[in-house]
Amino acid sequence: MSGLSNLLLSIAMLAVGGLVAGAVAIWRRGDRRKGLLMAIAALVLLGNVLILTV
Repeated sequence: MSGLSNLLLSIAMLAVGGLVAGAVAIWRRGDRRKGLLMAIAALVLLGNVLILTV
């Protein structure tokens, strides 16, 4: 993999962390639907990163 693709995968993993943290924060505020949607988005992005690294 080239340096650019490694950079983009790293940024995607940072986005996964941000989505999970945001989902937990929104879940605690009581808006469960938005928290669940953010968690699902994080799982989809994580799945894409895992597929691209194989």
